[in-house]
Amino acid sequence: MAFKKFIIRSYEGHSDKAHVEDLERRCKIGPSESVLVTMGDPMCRIRNSPMYIMLVAEMDNELIGVIQGLIKMVTVHSHPPKDMAKVGYVLGLRVSPHSRRKGIGSGLVHRVEEWFSSNDVEYAYMATEKENHVSLNLFMNKFGYTKFRTPTILVNPVNYHPFQISSNIEITKVKVEKAEYLYRRFMGATEFFPSDIQNILKKKLSLGTWVANFKGDSDFGLDGQVPNSWAMLSVWNCAEIFKLRLGKAPLSCMLFTKSWGLIDRIFPCMKLPTLPNFFSPFGFYFMYGVYQEGPFSGKLVRALCKFVHNMASRSEHCKIIVTEVGGRDDLIHHIPHWKLLSCQDMWCIKALKNEVSNKFHKLTNVPSPGALFVDPREV
Repeated sequence: MAFKKFIIRSYEGHSDKAHVEDLERRCKIGPSESVLVTMGDPMCRIRNSPMYIMLVAEMDNELIGVIQGLIKMVTVHSHPPKDMAKVGYVLGLRVSPHSRRKGIGSGLVHRVEEWFSSNDVEYAYMATEKENHVSLNLFMNKFGYTKFRTPTILVNPVNYHPFQISSNIEITKVKVEKAEYLYRRFMGATEFFPSDIQNILKKKLSLGTWVANFKGDSDFGLDGQVPNSWAMLSVWNCAEIFKLRLGKAPLSCMLFTKSWGLIDRIFPCMKLPTLPNFFSPFGFYFMYGVYQEGPFSGKLVRALCKFVHNMASRSEHCKIIVTEVGGRDDLIHHIPHWKLLSCQDMWCIKALKNEVSNKFHKLTNVPSPGALFVDPREV
């Protein structure tokens, strides 16, 4: 049986927006079958990036597929002369359930890769849940992507019992210029660190950058001096651009939500952490650029996470706090999270130029350095 032909074209906001939102509703995301609610802007996940594209697939005047891509410069180890490379990120691939297995997804990926190549991109990469075998088979088996990194997504629910922060710890919000300086100095060599970090920090969605240190320790000096132990993070307000709704949660999660909430209402003085209601649309804060240095910096990271939680608890729409760290990053031991809600991600990468094939082989075969910078614009 021959398949009907489909066309791939650029997304047109005035005529395609409602159709893309309907497609999102029909395409469940991830093993929990969550639904992305874009709040009227299907391009919200890429609009803050330096270069981006959004394509749709159409057949018989029906929108049946969508994909997005973005381009940026990042730190890539083993990539002389300056360990910088131009990379393209593939995201947001959706195909209507009744139009799958007809080559539509492949066609969309191919067109995005063509756009990457026309803009001199050296590597293309994608990210998905480790259990998303359909997506991994498409990219790895059909398009030749290689497993690259397996970072961990850490999720912590927001409850309305504020956390106490030690009076011995000082938390300070720093200006954008100071934040950029600290990030370039201490995280500039981190894998996938974006060259335009200043643009990220200046976005309205970036709520700020905070540093923590112990009172009485040496302070942050004008000459670049830093305390013996200190930590830093920034917060991105994803709740302002899109919401999530959990379509079908695991039974254990539902039972836990209901029983824990009941106990909390009966014994409020116990101050138990309560799982929010994930079955109505909710937003979240994303912590990015988390960094620690010094023998006691783990305690400072935990204090910063408590600070962000208390800030999120004052937001009506923020129900979880999310961050993503390298699979071998020690930070995972200091960032509060619930294993019930957290999961492992998988990044896959592909060389788009023949001249970088040797660098690509080295890049994908050397052990992960541990730390990984996750760009909040790609969440």
